[in-house]
Amino acid sequence: MDSVSVRRTFSPNPHHRSISSPSSSLRTRGPTSAFIPYHPPLLLRLLIFFFASGIVLGLTVFSSTYEHQPEPEPDREPIIRSDHRPDKLGMKQLNHVLEQKLIIVVTPTYNRAAQAYFLHRLAQTLRLVPPPLLWIVVETGSKTSSETASILRRSGVMYRHISCKQTSGEVKDRGVHQRNKALDLIEHHRLEGIVYFADDDNIYSLELFDRLREIRGFGTWPVAMLTHDKSKAILEGPVCKNGQVIGWHTNEKSKRLRRFHVDMSGFAFNSTMLWDPDKRVHLAWNTIRQLDTVKEGFQETTFIQQLVEDETQMEAVPSDCAKIMNWHLHLDYRDVVYPTGWHLRNNLQPVVPLKL
Repeated sequence: MDSVSVRRTFSPNPHHRSISSPSSSLRTRGPTSAFIPYHPPLLLRLLIFFFASGIVLGLTVFSSTYEHQPEPEPDREPIIRSDHRPDKLGMKQLNHVLEQKLIIVVTPTYNRAAQAYFLHRLAQTLRLVPPPLLWIVVETGSKTSSETASILRRSGVMYRHISCKQTSGEVKDRGVHQRNKALDLIEHHRLEGIVYFADDDNIYSLELFDRLREIRGFGTWPVAMLTHDKSKAILEGPVCKNGQVIGWHTNEKSKRLRRFHVDMSGFAFNSTMLWDPDKRVHLAWNTIRQLDTVKEGFQETTFIQQLVEDETQMEAVPSDCAKIMNWHLHLDYRDVVYPTGWHLRNNLQPVVPLKL
């Protein structure tokens, strides 16, 4: 008997469509129609893992650092203990330091064998003086020398280095024009302080510069010096009593005709006397400068006569003028031959050679 195949057909009519249960429909689905989850590649998963780990680790370290970092405390004013408070004496000393007068030291210099030695010695003294101090070094010639400039740069002292072209062969004291050059500078810039003419070949004590700051107008004191023939030491300057000048002492007969017997390094004055007529009693001079028309040894007295009229307008330094604070040695090395700049370009010839 032939087999008969029966195929079930669906009717176009929806009412004739057979309805099957959900259980039967699930059984009839094949394995290919089931849901399969997506798995990313291994490299991508590693990148995501390390990125997330970095974020977590960074937040953890940042939070821990922020929590342990102490907040800066606001600045507080220093507390002074009751036993460390400055007393009246301490405040007076502090105000004295803040109100120190400017000392203006004027030094004329020129090229000679001992110039470097003199400037080094004076610089070592000035650097020990408490500030403020201004050292005006005036050098002869149309321009300043590099040797002197090198010494001043290494001196540790506040200085001004200038040159003076004006010279006169008839004036034995060549420092006249150099000092006037410094006075021009002081007056032009209105440098208020105590002006002191300090030649480079003299010797000065530190006490002298302390005494200079005590001067109000014009002060003077005795100076020890060697005679020109270097045979003896003499004293020249004021004789004082109770802070007043009552006379003069001098050993040189040729200078007894002078009005004031003072060495160039034996007086100092307030710089305001140069331009302020109210600060000086003598009003006959419009410009106060040293004169180059007077004889040697009279530059000091003619200059002082422009500042004061008599001894009553002078201040004794110290009050009894019994202290020698600087020395004038009258040393001269103008004719000594020496290497330029004290620098040996060639080696010396051995006078006593070693036996090898």
